[in-house]
Amino acid sequence: MDNASPGTIVGYIVLIVVVIFLITALLRTIRIVPQATALIIERLGRYQKTFEPGLHWLVPFVDRVRAGVDLREQVVSFPPQPVITSDNLVVSIDTVIYFQVTDPKSAVYEIANYITGIEQLTVTTLRNVVGSMDLEQTLTSRDQINGQLRGVLDEATGRWGVRVNRVELKSIDPPASVQGSMEQQMRAERDRRAAILTAEGVKQSQILTAEGEKQSAILRAEGDAQSRVLRAEGEARAILQVFDAIHTGDADPKLLAYQYLQMLPQVANGTASKLWVVPTEFTAALGAISKGFGGSGIPGVPGAPVSGPEEEESDATKALRKERMKEMGGAALANAAEALREAQRQSEAATADATASGTRSGLPFDPSHEAGQHPGEPPAPLPPTPATEPTVEPTTDPEA
Repeated sequence: MDNASPGTIVGYIVLIVVVIFLITALLRTIRIVPQATALIIERLGRYQKTFEPGLHWLVPFVDRVRAGVDLREQVVSFPPQPVITSDNLVVSIDTVIYFQVTDPKSAVYEIANYITGIEQLTVTTLRNVVGSMDLEQTLTSRDQINGQLRGVLDEATGRWGVRVNRVELKSIDPPASVQGSMEQQMRAERDRRAAILTAEGVKQSQILTAEGEKQSAILRAEGDAQSRVLRAEGEARAILQVFDAIHTGDADPKLLAYQYLQMLPQVANGTASKLWVVPTEFTAALGAISKGFGGSGIPGVPGAPVSGPEEEESDATKALRKERMKEMGGAALANAAEALREAQRQSEAATADATASGTRSGLPFDPSHEAGQHPGEPPAPLPPTPATEPTVEPTTDPEA
């Protein structure tokens, strides 16, 4: 190199320059376009073609890339813009635009900056649309506002090679004073709805309670009616069975008189009984019993024989009576004489109970009270009343 002549050095320099030029020309000739991207090519300052994704060749130093356009859908959020409504309220509206470039050539040559153009067009269109609405309509008509904005923007940006897909209102902020009034109005509306719902609940509760009480009363009345019907049917069946049993057994005056005597102690029984009156037909019943059983009778009783032979019972009558008594659950009496003695014993017990009841009443014994028990005897004279003793009026005190 030290012995190299100047010509040789110049040759080396020229060779290096040529290599650099060739490398640069080769790099400017080959161009690879990625997916979803378009390149605008100009030749000598004039539009030549649009390169699609793939491998392309350029004429070095003649063709150049003017711009690269992204063909994907893009999202642009614009800052909040003050808008006046028809009722003269200033609201702040924040918008979001979704758009996509459909014609790269128009997007490059028809407008200098299509994003800025879309933003300004959105603001002016939004003010025109919201200016014809009041605050209530603005807050509740977002879909209507979005539709009108999209229609106007799509029509205006069509010649720019841009298609607006969606326009969304991200937020609508009324003034602070209006927000307070709206909160009070919302609170009042909710309180009104709560009061209405509470009243409706109370009403439904009272209706259901009344219906429940009504159904309960109806069911209770139906149950009472059915109970009375069943009780009446039971009593009717019992009466029919007793009636059938009496007629089946062919009851005679002896049995009826015996039953009459059994009921007398129950009539005289009771702690509240102060006076017990023995009916006159009681002695007649005893006479009928004595006559029916063939006994000696009761003196002084008309129709009751004083003496007479006992009527013998046949074996068939005794067997039938024993069978009836066994069916009734009691022991049968041996004969008619034993039945008569049992009847007389119960009669004496009833008479003694009646006399004791009269004595417990506190009044002196009056023999005339027994006149009804002995119809054939004359009544006993009344005892003389002393003139010096005062007349004692009967007391009405229930404790006497």
